[in-house]
Amino acid sequence: MPDHDQQPRHGGTLRYYGPGGLDHLDPAAAYYAFSHQVIRLFARQLFSYPTTEDAAALVPVPDVAAELPTVDNGGLSEDGRTYTIRLRDGVRWDTAPPRPVTAGDFVRGFKRMANPVAGAGAIAYYTSTIAGMAEFAEGYRARFAGRTPTAAELADYQNGHEISGLWAKDDRTLVIELLRPANDMLNLLAMPFASAAPREFDDLVPDGPDFARLVRSNGPYRITGYARGSHLTMDHNPAWRADADPIRRRYVDRIEVRMARVSDERVRAEIESGAADLSWGAAVGRPRRRTAADRNLGWALNPYLAFNLHSPHERGALRDRTVRLAIAYAVDKARLVRFFDDMNIGTVTRPAHTAIPPGNFGHREYDPYPTPGDRGDRARCRELLAEAGYPDGLRLTMIYRIDAVHGQVAKAIAEDLGAGGVDVRLVEIDQTDEYYRILQDPARAAAGEWDITPAAWMPDWFGNNGRSYVQPMFQSNTGVGTANYGGYHNPLVDELIDRALSARTEAEAEELWHRVDRQVLQDVAIVPILACEPTIEHLTSSRVRGAIPLPHVDRWYDAANLWLDPPD
Repeated sequence: MPDHDQQPRHGGTLRYYGPGGLDHLDPAAAYYAFSHQVIRLFARQLFSYPTTEDAAALVPVPDVAAELPTVDNGGLSEDGRTYTIRLRDGVRWDTAPPRPVTAGDFVRGFKRMANPVAGAGAIAYYTSTIAGMAEFAEGYRARFAGRTPTAAELADYQNGHEISGLWAKDDRTLVIELLRPANDMLNLLAMPFASAAPREFDDLVPDGPDFARLVRSNGPYRITGYARGSHLTMDHNPAWRADADPIRRRYVDRIEVRMARVSDERVRAEIESGAADLSWGAAVGRPRRRTAADRNLGWALNPYLAFNLHSPHERGALRDRTVRLAIAYAVDKARLVRFFDDMNIGTVTRPAHTAIPPGNFGHREYDPYPTPGDRGDRARCRELLAEAGYPDGLRLTMIYRIDAVHGQVAKAIAEDLGAGGVDVRLVEIDQTDEYYRILQDPARAAAGEWDITPAAWMPDWFGNNGRSYVQPMFQSNTGVGTANYGGYHNPLVDELIDRALSARTEAEAEELWHRVDRQVLQDVAIVPILACEPTIEHLTSSRVRGAIPLPHVDRWYDAANLWLDPPD
């Protein structure tokens, strides 16, 4: 609960415990709420979201930037296409001695998004917005196509090639030129992908095995230990100055995360006994408080069924729309609601019918392939499989991650598909980062490591966020790190996305985003299964204070704002 009548106390160790993992630790690649909780503490962006319980939590404010760019202060050109962003004083890297964060560090950060080893899952946000970013990214991929480059080779490419619309005017001034005005530009600059990157990163393969050991911090904490799927520790960054960070605080001395394959009940017991302070990955909730920042939040698509359209299995069956439609008819969505209701986490879950769920820009309710009561139609599934040339059915591989209820969901979907004639081989991926490495690598899709998976997606921001569903999930993107997991490609969809980004009015953009929604479902690019209201109230131990949820991080709490009473 909020603690308006108490003064924060410093000290102590904040302890997380649970089955969650990270997809990536490197800001250039991380695209998962658990990763973003950690990255917020050691990597800063030009703009970020404040920790507050009112609707201001949904609007980016200056972070490393000294001020919001406007026409009046010279930060924004009259035509809305050029941003001149001045950096604030006192932001430093934890180097010896501490070194200022520069505009060149942000240029390096943007270039690292396009790396061909572990790139940004939403790179299209930037390649479709910043002049020259698409050409830079395409050249980067082409330069190392078919092989894995070394850190030195990656650094040579980045330092020897420029993004025409992005440059450091001097150490304190960054200039960004856009292809077209973007009224969501500050949201893009607030993404963790857009973090500053120190020159030491030139010595590291993005998200490579040495990253956690050698990463530099410009936030309140720095990483002092990390073992994938086991533990993570963070301690104070001595170079951080509170007066140079308007977004974050720093109350606890240390943060410890214990990752373990345990049930939600075990996590709840640890928290209630005081052995842990917060859950890590487990959706362990308590009766929910609604705040001003909850109003009209975009719902999450959790889960949706992703298809590997490059899979060679069963004569490339998943490339056939009729096969995908058969699978769509098989799923009993109403039954799956129960697994989320049983968690009793105070949120609302209901069957999903659209690619853009409620509360997000471009959503309109319709159902392209309805079944009575959303219970599915296994007989129709069998008919369509026979029509597609598979009268004896199919055998497909479904991968799933262990977090929360995903195992139960995967098994229930497998049962539904089995009744419709699709024999599903279930493969549990017991490390979250490995699950996403598989999905985000087109080469592994082409190799047939998976056919289908119950994935999840929540919007990257709220309000005018049409692109936050459509662009990462459905725009053509075959680079490593892609969020278009199955390799969906439709030139018409790419054209509609481009037109939506160029729309002169919100009404015109909303219509185009909806047209994308209808087209991808006409193509059966995915199967929407459930829409979840992303407003879980997470359980804490009795000593945790200052627990304010971050809407853009799936409502997990801002660890920099938490304090302990007593400290230890």
